[in-house]
Amino acid sequence: MATVMQKIKDIEDEMAKTQKNKATAHHLGLLKAKLAKLRRELLTPTSKGGGGAGEGFDVTKSGDARVGLVGFPSVGKSTLLNKLTGTFSEVASYEFTTLTCIPGVIMYRGAKIQLLDLPGIIEGAKDGKGRGRQVISTARTCNCILIVLDAIKPITHKRLIEKELEGFGIRLNKEPPNLTFRKKEKGGINLTSTVTNTHLDLDTVKAICSEYRIHNADVHLRYDATADDLIDVIEGSRVYTPCIYVVNKIDQITMEELEILDKLPHYCPISAHLEWNLDGLLEKIWEYLSLTRIYTKPKGMNPDYEDPVILSSKRRTVEDFCDRIHKDMVKQFKYALVWGSSAKHKPQRVGREHELEDEDVVQIIKKV
Repeated sequence: MATVMQKIKDIEDEMAKTQKNKATAHHLGLLKAKLAKLRRELLTPTSKGGGGAGEGFDVTKSGDARVGLVGFPSVGKSTLLNKLTGTFSEVASYEFTTLTCIPGVIMYRGAKIQLLDLPGIIEGAKDGKGRGRQVISTARTCNCILIVLDAIKPITHKRLIEKELEGFGIRLNKEPPNLTFRKKEKGGINLTSTVTNTHLDLDTVKAICSEYRIHNADVHLRYDATADDLIDVIEGSRVYTPCIYVVNKIDQITMEELEILDKLPHYCPISAHLEWNLDGLLEKIWEYLSLTRIYTKPKGMNPDYEDPVILSSKRRTVEDFCDRIHKDMVKQFKYALVWGSSAKHKPQRVGREHELEDEDVVQIIKKV
């Protein structure tokens, strides 16, 4: 492990010393590929010893979505969990009060949202310091991450946490790179693009591919991609997670300081202790989770508005709705009647591919 850590440090030092320009792009691309491979090795060691270093905390995923609280020690994560969910997570003024992962549940707009208070992250977590690897491995399973920052302490904490999460393959508030990478049997490395490239050229792409022992592949760029983007696609293990920067303890700063913080994108100011703006935070969590509520309507009865079926915005067809209720329902499916914004007329008779919208009402008609 120490040798991998040393290699990572050596590469990071070399990258810091290397000037960024066209002449060094090829060399930097190669270093970034080496670094990504070493970080993966750190996460999933090949040796059997060490007890699964990349594993997260053993918390069963439950509810419709999972939200993780990530932050440095003593920023108020435990207080926030207590206030939002009524779950008790020990609170104290000294650091490292929470030493394991504490789950709680928020019932909001008919959805059951699991909230995880992860132990305070420390700098170097991605390299295995503290219980950082467990914290970040669990963070990878979350549908949304709340980075909790202390309004009194400098915003440099934000950059440090982002660096730790990025090092573990978590991409915050980003979409997957819009490029195609396809391995092939022969023909070498081909690079094509629909735009002008300022970061990647054929030599850099070849250098990155050779680091992964890939000698034949087609790479097609649809935007001005970077070496990091190409490495992310080749690695294939990146997670793209929405993130909210929750700035806590705003009762201890001035209005002028609050206005400066207000310029941060994806930001929500709160005071967990005084319960300021917790409703605003819940609304923002709901927005970033992008969930879809679907109400069921049994034949000859009124819709059930109390207990919606919750779907992800990316998987919200009638078939997804059926799977969420029971895995065998699709086999008996004949058609569905839909009321709501996705229906052209009320009700509309639809098939299993029909995409549902938030607060639609659905009645499933089964085969006789």
